[in-house]
Amino acid sequence: MFSTSPRSSNYERLEGGMGPGRASRKLAWKKIAVGCAVLIGLVWFFSPRSDGFISDLPTPGLEDIYPPPGTIPLTTRPAASQGDKASPTNAPPSSSPQPIPTSPETDVDPLKTVHCTAPHSPNSPLVQYAVMIDAGSTGSRIHVYKFNNCGPSPAYEYEVFKQITPGLSSYAKSPQGAAESLDVLLEEALRVVPESLRKCAPLAVKATAGLRLLGPQESTDILKAVENHLKNKYPFPLPDEDAVAIMDGKDEGVYAWITANYLLNTIRADSPKSSPPYAVLDLGGGSTQIVFEPERGDEKADAVLKDGEHKYELQFGDATRVLYQHSYLGYGLKSARGSVHRVVEFLDSLRSSRVDVGQLPRISNPCLSQGTTKEVEIPASDGEETKTVLMAGEDVGSFEACNRVLELVMAKDAMCEVKPCSFDGVYQPSLLDAFPSGRILLLSYFYDRLTPLLPSPPNGVQPHLTISTISSLARQVCAGPSTWTQHWGAYPDVLAELQDRPEWCLDLTFMHALLVLGYEFADSRDVELGKRIEGTELGWCLGATIAMVGGKLTCRL
Repeated sequence: MFSTSPRSSNYERLEGGMGPGRASRKLAWKKIAVGCAVLIGLVWFFSPRSDGFISDLPTPGLEDIYPPPGTIPLTTRPAASQGDKASPTNAPPSSSPQPIPTSPETDVDPLKTVHCTAPHSPNSPLVQYAVMIDAGSTGSRIHVYKFNNCGPSPAYEYEVFKQITPGLSSYAKSPQGAAESLDVLLEEALRVVPESLRKCAPLAVKATAGLRLLGPQESTDILKAVENHLKNKYPFPLPDEDAVAIMDGKDEGVYAWITANYLLNTIRADSPKSSPPYAVLDLGGGSTQIVFEPERGDEKADAVLKDGEHKYELQFGDATRVLYQHSYLGYGLKSARGSVHRVVEFLDSLRSSRVDVGQLPRISNPCLSQGTTKEVEIPASDGEETKTVLMAGEDVGSFEACNRVLELVMAKDAMCEVKPCSFDGVYQPSLLDAFPSGRILLLSYFYDRLTPLLPSPPNGVQPHLTISTISSLARQVCAGPSTWTQHWGAYPDVLAELQDRPEWCLDLTFMHALLVLGYEFADSRDVELGKRIEGTELGWCLGATIAMVGGKLTCRL
């Protein structure tokens, strides 16, 4: 159904766990002890001042985030997710219309489809199932998809989703344990896929940032154990030699872009011309991705994007698209937390000579909410051991002070070989030129961290959010429990979440810094949050599965 540009060999360096930056360097914090820069950073870090990169626009309160009633309806999947319409002679009889199933429970006959009575091609099955396992950094998730072949290419119908924790990377010393951890997910696939179709239902396991950050030997051992386990215990075919593999980060972002825009009906054959694709920003635990199609106007694609691994040529259906994409390994939410804690601990070690006997060292951390504490394990660096400290928000926790730490973390001053750059020395065209007015969809941890703090949408209306909404929420969360009570006193579940997660201040502040300092979106830019569309999870899995079922069908003997 679509083809992609060749895999980038330069991405292989990221699978060795080098984190953000060039292959010749380790994490930036291992080199941070440059005397003069640190001394300047200390003065700058602890001195009161206004934030240099935050917009001076007033930040909205929670009462400002909803538009007038009747505007911005909640986005839903089109009633029939058909990229290619069935021919009149192939359509189900109109005298007995059937409801469109959205799950196995509402699917009267999982061997058939309500969209047609015969496949478009006699060589294709009427319906086809496919199984994708997302082996992420925080857990593993299975997606079981049903497609029909009423048109010249497979059309998606519905999904079954289930997840478990921890992720495969937690089994670094037990590859077989990693493989067996997926059994509970594969039992779900056996439940959903009819027995007669299992040998023709392709299965793939794609690992992301968690395994990329393991050593190459550990990740290879886990993937081999998983592949052997699948072949020996389950009937599903593995479609190719890369069926169980670490996904290239650029593919992860592009597949998420395809998933979202396919479901939002902006890139299908029947999509309205007045609905251009969304930019998709996906924030995982170990990495984050940005993908958008430049708003070219009358310009050619080559005039908008410079050549390089960031340029992704995509053949989808009957259209050729040129996308900008980049995956930042080491800048996912959990990786960012570790980076912030390392910087704070290092700066504290320079300004004080701690002698803590019989108790954990206590360190003031401006990225924790005021009045909260958290035990934090500082990852080991070269020649050092892992250490555990007690981070405390005390009276220093604040959005502005945390932003100063994040200015160091974001590596905004890294060498930019191809200009202009976003952060960490990565080329990105100016969004004012390349994507000045397009819609922006925020996925994964963006959704998970922001939606609990927002009021429930009234009358089915999508919250009107701008990037400045994130900074407004961050200020309220970082200010501590007294402010929480003012804003969320009527929501005890929210208060309990905030109390249990002192790093919520850090998470919100990092998300804002990523968008404004990193990608250089305007603080006033509208954004939308996404988790699922009528039961279908947003993310890279559906896009990758469409690619898998769109190729040659290979059944297991």
